[in-house]
Amino acid sequence: MTENLKNKVVITAALTGAIHTPAMSPYLPITPSRLIDEIIAVYKAGAAVAHLHVRDPETGIPTADQDIFMEIATEVKKQCDIILCTTTGGRLGEPVEKRVKVVSTLKPELSSLNAGSLNFALFHVIGKVKEWKYEWEKQYLEQTEDYIFPNTFKTMRQFLDVFNKMGTKPEFEIYDVGMINNLAFLIEAGYIKKPVYLQFVMGILGGIPATPENLVFLVETARKAIGDFQFSVCAAGRFQFRMCTQSFLLGGNARVGLEDNLYLSKGILAKSNAEQVEKIIRIAEELELEPATPSEAREILKLKGLDKVNF
Repeated sequence: MTENLKNKVVITAALTGAIHTPAMSPYLPITPSRLIDEIIAVYKAGAAVAHLHVRDPETGIPTADQDIFMEIATEVKKQCDIILCTTTGGRLGEPVEKRVKVVSTLKPELSSLNAGSLNFALFHVIGKVKEWKYEWEKQYLEQTEDYIFPNTFKTMRQFLDVFNKMGTKPEFEIYDVGMINNLAFLIEAGYIKKPVYLQFVMGILGGIPATPENLVFLVETARKAIGDFQFSVCAAGRFQFRMCTQSFLLGGNARVGLEDNLYLSKGILAKSNAEQVEKIIRIAEELELEPATPSEAREILKLKGLDKVNF
């Protein structure tokens, strides 16, 4: 990394995700137009990357609709040069082959790739919702009591074949420490090209708890198993800003957004993703760090460039 990028941090905004449901916040973006507006707003606020899930515009249920992905990506590219990081997580229960299709469709610069399977649980939040907006919401969350988010070695190998053909860089989602070992194996086997970019996802029920000690453990384990890498941190709910701050202290980057946390501070719902971006940038600046521009983030993460995408 060049000297002028040493104090730059890559800020990602995860806009809507596949975890929260519309009943949980009136500010959760659902329609393509809202998602486009949110992406432009986080770009103007200082985010270099927008992590993109899409939803059915009528019901808000997460989907892998390729036309919606293309509609959003095409319009965003007309308005700014933010990096789009598409999801291959999809909605909970999405067939594996549908999850990776967006990489073939859009050939994005960056896309998430989950580094192992886990019990991805959301059922424990049902009691906090007083009134459901859509019929699907409660059942969607209830099913996670008996749900395994499948990311097998075969799945990861197949996904990586598609990523490599499309020139898309994986953002490896690390939900627990064993997933670092999975990546070390895949690097040794020749399926993953270094340098790698890791996203430590903390605080999901079924994954590693969001504690300072655990983040240090993840970073040190990755250094021993993988060597040099770039990393970012995201954390569920109230742990979001404190874990992102620790990421800065450890030399990492940060992901905020309504996918991970619906609140701006205790008891106060975030009215937009941009509000969270502005807050994490204020924290970064207090630490004498600056948000990377999209072009600087492309250099830091070694991305192929916006001219090589398919949208």
